[in-house]
Amino acid sequence: MKINDPQSYLDSLRTLERKVYVLGERCGNTVDHPLVRPSANAVAETYEVGAEPEAASLLFTTSHLSGREISRFTHIHQSTDDLVDKILMQRLLGRRTATCFQRCVGMDGFNALYSVTHECDEAHGTPYHTRLKDYLEWVQDTNVVVEGAMTDVKGDRSLRPGDQPDPDMFLHVVDRTPEGIVVRGAKAHQTGALNSHEILVMPTTAMREGEEEFAVSFAVPADTRGITFVLGRQPSDTRKMEGGPLDVGNPGYGSQEALVIFDDVFVPSERVFMCGETDQSGKVVERFASFHRQSYGGCKVGVGDVLVGAAQLAADYQGASKASHVRDKITEMIHLNETLFCCGIACSAQGRATGAGNYEVEPLLANICKLNVTRFPFEIARLLQDIAGGLIVTMPSEKDFDNPETAALLEKYLKGVGSVPTLDRIKVLKFIENMTVGCGAAAYLTESIHGAGSPQAQRIMISRLANLDEKVELAKRISHIED
Repeated sequence: MKINDPQSYLDSLRTLERKVYVLGERCGNTVDHPLVRPSANAVAETYEVGAEPEAASLLFTTSHLSGREISRFTHIHQSTDDLVDKILMQRLLGRRTATCFQRCVGMDGFNALYSVTHECDEAHGTPYHTRLKDYLEWVQDTNVVVEGAMTDVKGDRSLRPGDQPDPDMFLHVVDRTPEGIVVRGAKAHQTGALNSHEILVMPTTAMREGEEEFAVSFAVPADTRGITFVLGRQPSDTRKMEGGPLDVGNPGYGSQEALVIFDDVFVPSERVFMCGETDQSGKVVERFASFHRQSYGGCKVGVGDVLVGAAQLAADYQGASKASHVRDKITEMIHLNETLFCCGIACSAQGRATGAGNYEVEPLLANICKLNVTRFPFEIARLLQDIAGGLIVTMPSEKDFDNPETAALLEKYLKGVGSVPTLDRIKVLKFIENMTVGCGAAAYLTESIHGAGSPQAQRIMISRLANLDEKVELAKRISHIED
């Protein structure tokens, strides 16, 4: 059965029989749990064409495997136009939800593995590329959500995977059989894990000789026996359980992460895409990182569009929109946001074909894009808080607005511009609170730093890819300096 719309997606999650813990308790139906439902709603938007004229062509495309129409989230990029359309799709969905819509990691994982499995087969005579294509065609036909799982818990960061006192700190193979492999370990910070049907596992770093059991990639259903999910906390997350939507700030949408634990999980051979090829593991990491660092030039820009709108709205409602310093701050927010978009488009437009036939982004520009993302959203949020004022963190609760004894007083003393209902002003300020210090800050700010690798990871790649020797030769030639 193919998932074709938001409702069938939400219904499909209810059929999963998984071992999930939320706030210390076993949770059988995550999609209807108030802590999880907003994030499921965000994923559901990826199945919704919506009202935007460009949405259909961005959300859906044609499979190069089957020739059928598929979700772009299951597509293997066939051109630089595909890479650009990916960014445009992500911006569109960020504008709709003002949060993470959670399908990008799986998409980026597929595209990284597509070229690496092809090269691995050429180098080692393995059958991984055909297996991946078969699996991918099934994913395209069913339109399931695939979570990409790369980040291991890592244990002692000063030690290599093979040197850890407990080898489970990096997911690894513990047994091989004629039918498949058995794996153990955990993947941390797994965005959208509770809203996914499948888990696509990739190695977390470049492995060396002697670390073959850690050089593993595979896919399993999310309800496979031996997998446990533990939902992570977010700031102010229990507001979602308090009843009313006002204090939540973004009541319709959200994001979530989980720790995903693999306890002797069996993976059938046809779902294994790497097993022991240490020389190929680093390629997966670097290519996935480039694709995912490109992604931030779309999704975070879409969220930024909403924040720019919230800044203007707050200024309008408070009677400050004509102040020159407010106009300057909003202009700077727009400048920073569009600069990120420029980076995402640039690394896409400069993409190139791989030996497998798919297209990958220009890696230097993708890393530039993500390094800017580690900074600019924080400045956008700072400017937004500056315009909104301190009320975003001193505002009374929704229950006070509902209490007849205090409602009239709040209506009077929290009034802004006379023509604007007080509650409308409060709604936009609660949204700004959510996005800059509450649950929304996890998906917009913290994820901007650590998603797709920390800032130092981008600096390392930029230094490696920048070709400094060539630039030195340019300076010497222009300056007439001879060796």
